[in-house]
Amino acid sequence: MGGSVMGYEEAGRDRSAEPSSGVPAAVLENVFDDPTHGEPGRDRVGVHVWWEFLLVVGLVALGWLLWREDSAALRADNLRTLLVDAVGLGLLALAAGLSLRTAAPNLSVGPVAVAAALHYAEQGDRGLAASVGPAVAVAALGGLALALVVVVLHVPGWAASLAGAAGVVVYIERRSAAVLVQGDYEPGRTAGYLFAGFAAVAVLGGLFGVIRAIRRLVGRYRPIADPARRRGVVAAVVTAVALVGSTVLAALGGVLIAANGSGSVTPDTGLDWTVLAFGVALLGGTSAYGRRGGVFGTLLAVSLVAVFQAYAPERGWTLSNWAVGGATLGVGLLVTRLVETFGRPRPGTTDRPEPVADGTISAGWTMPRSQSVDNWPPTLPTPAAPEPADPWREPRWEDSPRRWDADER
Repeated sequence: MGGSVMGYEEAGRDRSAEPSSGVPAAVLENVFDDPTHGEPGRDRVGVHVWWEFLLVVGLVALGWLLWREDSAALRADNLRTLLVDAVGLGLLALAAGLSLRTAAPNLSVGPVAVAAALHYAEQGDRGLAASVGPAVAVAALGGLALALVVVVLHVPGWAASLAGAAGVVVYIERRSAAVLVQGDYEPGRTAGYLFAGFAAVAVLGGLFGVIRAIRRLVGRYRPIADPARRRGVVAAVVTAVALVGSTVLAALGGVLIAANGSGSVTPDTGLDWTVLAFGVALLGGTSAYGRRGGVFGTLLAVSLVAVFQAYAPERGWTLSNWAVGGATLGVGLLVTRLVETFGRPRPGTTDRPEPVADGTISAGWTMPRSQSVDNWPPTLPTPAAPEPADPWREPRWEDSPRRWDADER
């Protein structure tokens, strides 16, 4: 029954069998990210700590350079505009990072953001709720359709979302000129609250992602062995929720960018925003393979890129989203290699099984290591050869009565 639930459970997955590592299945369920094929031990987070420290150093240095070039860029209205820009980019980075964590990258986040910005620009005079609400609802429905295609057909998320992005671009191309923003919403008035909210969501998401059970649950869609093999119903549901959430976050980011912009929205494809969003997510330490990621990395990477985009014009540099996104994406791929190399469990942890708790009083006890199934049935020890009997030392010669003694009596 374990391999036939809705036809979605991975073939050959039998949780009752003991793996060749010799660790009991109950232990593997708590130690491995995948009990059948996972690596024994806990993922190491030291690589994220070191990388996030380097991001902090880079952010401080770049902030100091911006302050030296133009101190007014970090004051009053300019600071509020910078914070809102960081939040808009941060929502796109969260959308990209969420889909990356589930190993189903959503490449439609950029076009969805531009489409939502165009809708807000046209309908903003009707009020914030009346203009943003329909955009979020349509984004959720589009994300649900994308999720159904990915998890029901079990196809790569990047391919399905690229097809979805093409459909959104068709909607965008119906406009041939820039659209003037009609609404009067000024996000700069609440820039501090918006940035604090984004920071809280990013950090809390990273903290939850460090928890072994949650990380394993969110990253369960990550391929193992044959990538076309289904990963189970739970993996499908989690991936579907992540794709819907990433699409909604992208729509909210587009609305915020439009409201904080220069007053008009240009109807372009938005794929440059996709490249930038994924570049920032990878730069923050989220693995391109899924599951692994840091705690403060997304917040620091978003802040670093936002400050750089404010610093570049001060130096006379004209850089598009394509240039910045391509650079961050290239560095982010190197970070992925570091994360996958130094973040995986240490080798040799198979011989040290993790404690298994039953949720009441047995926490801290360790399960004894069982014999590998490769050696079943177990080989019994060979008994020692019996020593040859000495007839002169038989008990009957020493303890039984002697007949000649009886006859003499």
